[in-house]
Amino acid sequence: MDEEENREVALLRNEEEEEEEEERCPGCVLEKFKQSNSSIPFNYFFFVFLLALAAALPISSLFPFLYFMIRDFGIAKKDEDIGYYAGAVGCAFMFGRFLTSIFWGMIADRYGRKPVLIFGTISVVIFNTLFGLSTNFWMAISTRFLLGSLCGILGPMRAYASEICRKEYQALGMSIISTAWGIGLVIGPALGGFLAQPAEKFPRIFSKESLFGRFPYFLPCLVISTFALVVTILCYWLPETLHFHCKKDEENLEEDNDMGKCNQPQKQSLYKNWPLMSSIMVYCVFQLQDMGYSEIFPLWAVSPKKYGGLSYSSEQVGEVLAISGFAMLVFQLFLYPSIERSFGPVHLARIGAVITIVVLSSYPFIAKLSGLTLTLLVDLAAMLKNVISVCITTGLFLLQNRAVSQSQRGAANGISMAAMSLFKAIGPAGGGVIFSWAQNHQNGSFLPGDHLVFFILNVVEFIAFAMTCKPFLVLTDVT
Repeated sequence: MDEEENREVALLRNEEEEEEEEERCPGCVLEKFKQSNSSIPFNYFFFVFLLALAAALPISSLFPFLYFMIRDFGIAKKDEDIGYYAGAVGCAFMFGRFLTSIFWGMIADRYGRKPVLIFGTISVVIFNTLFGLSTNFWMAISTRFLLGSLCGILGPMRAYASEICRKEYQALGMSIISTAWGIGLVIGPALGGFLAQPAEKFPRIFSKESLFGRFPYFLPCLVISTFALVVTILCYWLPETLHFHCKKDEENLEEDNDMGKCNQPQKQSLYKNWPLMSSIMVYCVFQLQDMGYSEIFPLWAVSPKKYGGLSYSSEQVGEVLAISGFAMLVFQLFLYPSIERSFGPVHLARIGAVITIVVLSSYPFIAKLSGLTLTLLVDLAAMLKNVISVCITTGLFLLQNRAVSQSQRGAANGISMAAMSLFKAIGPAGGGVIFSWAQNHQNGSFLPGDHLVFFILNVVEFIAFAMTCKPFLVLTDVT
């Protein structure tokens, strides 16, 4: 009887300890909150929006002034070669993120989402500021590479957005991330276009002898870094979503398996999870096309008319991107959730790919126009392209997060980020090379000049469209 009583006492103690651990576990606290509160957690979504925006702003903010920055460095022997060096700087960020994304995803699964998010915003503050102070080509590449390596926000943030709310609001949560991300990729270049070279644009405010006159590309970087600093402070109020008591249970289970005490099945390898891997592959090809477009559009817009461009200033490029960013915000917040429920993410991706091919095919012909007609058509085409891009991205985010359980979600998103970053690193470099080649071949007999650039972008988009079809893309829903 004494042994049975001791066992009962031990069981009661274990149950009490488990209850205490669950009470202290931030993931359990959040789960109880979600069960008792069926409304949309707007306050948490607001933090998610700010974090995703802070991570996205520096990614493409350099593109409107990168042409002029490379020219000022004096490393290109002629103007037609600027695209080669611009592509190298553009891909440095993505290459750095490719090397570390899986690591940050594993850290987020082990120690929580919140520490990774805070560290990422601090990295933006430091290295984005240093990029704005770059005095030569190699300093620009180094700071962009370090920024990409240390800012591991997006993967854990995608996992976080699917965990911070009830399942019926996950589409909205992913839509908010995609909206913030898309807006960042648009507002970032808009800030770069408006605020770069302030001594030339606003001589009454900034003199050529001032800090911003000596470092003409520092002001947009400073504004973005200041915003990231504010977001870093606000991260203090973020709740953690990871179940830490479950991590302890998993460690004990692994020990029991090693000692032969338990025959529980091991977790499925993420690399053998075909619904996850197929959605990641489709996502990567779409992102390759998007990043190539993000690099090429500003270069094409600011290049002279004689090379097939629009002869826009960096400020005019910023205006185009700001308009498309506003359209993206309205669409994602008010239209995307209902459209996604009606069509589903896969059908939306296919429809969007077809529309994108039509829009990009029109760009070389739009460049031949002028005046108000040119302005209206460029704005409309840019709006359509960016709205469709973020719509496709949101749907693929949903597919990836639904393909895995919470305990593997950080690592899964890390794999997605690493693969996507590799493709996005290829995008700017390849886009810069193709653009420079097209600038030097304006009189070709087949697809002359910029016709070739947009044709190649459309080929990549068509490949992504084909990959959304069966049997390549497999769908699942893991709770």
